[in-house]
Formats: sequence, structure tokens, C-alpha cells
Amino acid sequence: MQNQAVTVTAATPPSSRRAVLSWALWDWGASAFSAVILTFVFSVYLTDGVAADAESGSQALGVALTIAGVAVALLAPVTGQRSDVGGRRKLWLGVHSAIAVACTAGLFFVADEPSYLLAGLVLLAVGSVFFEFAEVNYNAMLVQVATPKTMGRVSGFGWGMGYFGSVIALAIVLFAFVQPDVGLFGVTSEGGMNIRAVAVFVAVWFAVFAVPVLLFVPENPRPAQRDRGSFFRGYVVLARRLAALWRTDRRTLWFLAASAIYRDGLTAIFTFGGVIAAGTFGFSQTEVVLFAIAANVTAGIGAVSGGRLDDRFGPKAVIVTSLTALVVIGVALTTLPGKATFWVCGLCLSVFLGPAQAASRTFLARIVEPEREGEAFGLYATTGRAVSFLGPLAFSGFIAIFDSQRAGMAGIVLILAAGLAAILPVAAPKRSVPA
Repeated sequence: MQNQAVTVTAATPPSSRRAVLSWALWDWGASAFSAVILTFVFSVYLTDGVAADAESGSQALGVALTIAGVAVALLAPVTGQRSDVGGRRKLWLGVHSAIAVACTAGLFFVADEPSYLLAGLVLLAVGSVFFEFAEVNYNAMLVQVATPKTMGRVSGFGWGMGYFGSVIALAIVLFAFVQPDVGLFGVTSEGGMNIRAVAVFVAVWFAVFAVPVLLFVPENPRPAQRDRGSFFRGYVVLARRLAALWRTDRRTLWFLAASAIYRDGLTAIFTFGGVIAAGTFGFSQTEVVLFAIAANVTAGIGAVSGGRLDDRFGPKAVIVTSLTALVVIGVALTTLPGKATFWVCGLCLSVFLGPAQAASRTFLARIVEPEREGEAFGLYATTGRAVSFLGPLAFSGFIAIFDSQRAGMAGIVLILAAGLAAILPVAAPKRSVPA
């Protein structure tokens, strides 16, 4: 694998604090979809409240998200590429975010009866697909708000804002809807109304905090030469770019492949964390949300701290250390019993999630050729999602094989271990940044 050094010149324009904050606020708002809808509240409601039983509900959720992952793998590479080429990154960020918001709001109509399970799974899956599409453009915009010298800190700040936003959203959900017998607007648990109202709250929260990035972050410039063509021609262009990477910069290609594996494992931890807490460790809905708040606080602290360690020691050191810790802790979580085990191991897992995610973005930014960052981040955020079905497939597949929800966690740990093995041979970035 090539070990190409990238030298950053002083010509890089300084980032705007308003642009950085506006960019990070999207993650503040969008993280409520991940934390409340996909992970800790609505997914648990679907598996424990709507489905006939937790085991079949968990398996159905895994299948639905596997199908969503396949859709992302087939469509996201070209949708991300075309927004890059057309200079319309913000436009498509807004469109895809709006569709995810609409699907979230639609979850309000999913009552707590098995006949509503399919509708809930479809809305959840479709919302997750367009949420992923939105993230394609959001991640690519990192190079528009940060300088190479501050890439680690800005990336870590964005992840940290996401986690802290989740904390605030989850706290509101807990104390305004889940915990009281009569919640905000008079909602109760009858018909699952308190959880259904949560979906509307998340939709509004997401929409409001998605606005600043659309107003205050400049659009990426349109390339001088553009190959728009038809939608399907985009696959031809993508294949050519991947072939060019194979010829000229295999390290970047290996990193894209390795990070695709372990990032899907990282996503799966949060996606199925609440389901495992409720189904395997006997957490109540309130206990799940309390754990989620604590987990997001520790993850946010880890992300911000990891961003600074990234700038100091390099992203590979942060990624390898984090993945090693996640595998060890994950093994302990799959074997040890009791709620205390989940609390301790779960919070320890959270500490290392943020640094691994944030450092992955900066790893690519530090090895890409100057003036090719937009294309590289498009490949990172799209082809990196090409295996986004692995985590849900491993989770649901291990449940089906071993007839145990706890076995699903072992499947996720296996994905993380595979990603760790894949990243080890990839050469760490070497760069020279002027003082």
C-alpha cells in the first residue's frame, strides 16, 4: 500500500466559526433520529410494544434495516456523486433531510398492535435510507468548514455536538413523554400515544436544527468540467474513479474498504443497543432512555477529546485504539450477565465510539490529494455505506442461528473485529502542516 505524504499549504482559507457551528448543528438535530427513533425509543417500541414478541420483532427490525442497507449500497454512491458534480450538496442535504423528517413524523400513526408493525418498519427503513443520503452530503461538507490543520477538532466537534444533541432530545423525551403518566399535550401510554408523540417531536427537532447549515455554510463550487449524463451513467463514472484509485492510490481504496466494515459495526452498536438492553437485560423503557442519556454524554466527551488526540497523534492511532477497546468490551458484554454489566460495558463502549467515527473522517482528509477532497469524501460517505447491511444482517442472522438476542451482539463484535483487522495494514497518514 502506498504511503503518499500530503503537504498542506498555508493557502487554505481559515474556517468560519459560524459555518462550523451551523454545520455541527445539523448533527445536533439529526442525531435525535439516530438516538430516539433508530436506537433507544421507537425501535424498542416496535420490537417490544408493536410486535407480537421481542424475538420476532428484533429479527424483523434487523431484516428491515438490512433491506434499507442494500438500498443505500445500490443508490447512495451515485446520488452522492451527482450532488458533488452538480455543486448542489446543500440542496440535496435539504431534500434528503426533509424526506427523513417526513418519515419520522409518519411514525405517529403506528399504534401498539402487531398489524401496524409492517408500516412502522417501512417508515423506519425508508427514513433511515434518506437519513444516510443526507449524511453523504453532510460528511462531504467537512472540507468546506475546516482547514486541514483543524480537521480533527472540527470533525470531533461535529460528532460531539451530535451526541450532546441526543442527550438533550432524550432528556426531553424521557421527562415530557415517556416517564409521566400524563405527558406533554396530555398524551398517555394508551395505544402507544406517548411514544408516537415522540416521533412528532423528533421530526420537528430534526427540521429546526437542519436549517442553519442550509443558510450559513457556503455551497461547494461546481467543477469546471462536469459529466452529468443520466443517473445510470453515474455508475460508469464511479467505476472509473475506483479503477483510477486502484492504479494510483491503493492506500485510499484500502482505507475506504476497511472503514466501511468497522463503521457499520459502530453504527450497529447504537442501532441495536436499546433493543438489547430491553430484550436481554430487562431494561424498562425509562431505564433504556436513562442509559441512552448517559451513553451519549460519555460518547460526546470521547468524540471531542478524540478529535484533539487525532490532531496530536494521528487518526490511525485513535481508530486502532478505539476499535481494540470496543472488541474487548463487546466480548465481555456478550458473556457477562446482569444490568450492572450492561451499564458498565455500555458506557465504556460509548467512550470509544465517537473517537473512532470522527477520526475516520479525518484519516481520509489527511491522505487525499489537494483539491480532490470533495470527490474523496463522496467516495468515503457513499462506498463506505455499500456494506451498511452487514451490521443488521449479523445481528438478525446470529439471532436466527442461535435463537438468542444476546447472540446478535456477538455478530456486531465480529464485524468490529473484521474492521480492525482490515485497518491495521493501512499506512497511517503522513503530513506536514505549517505552524
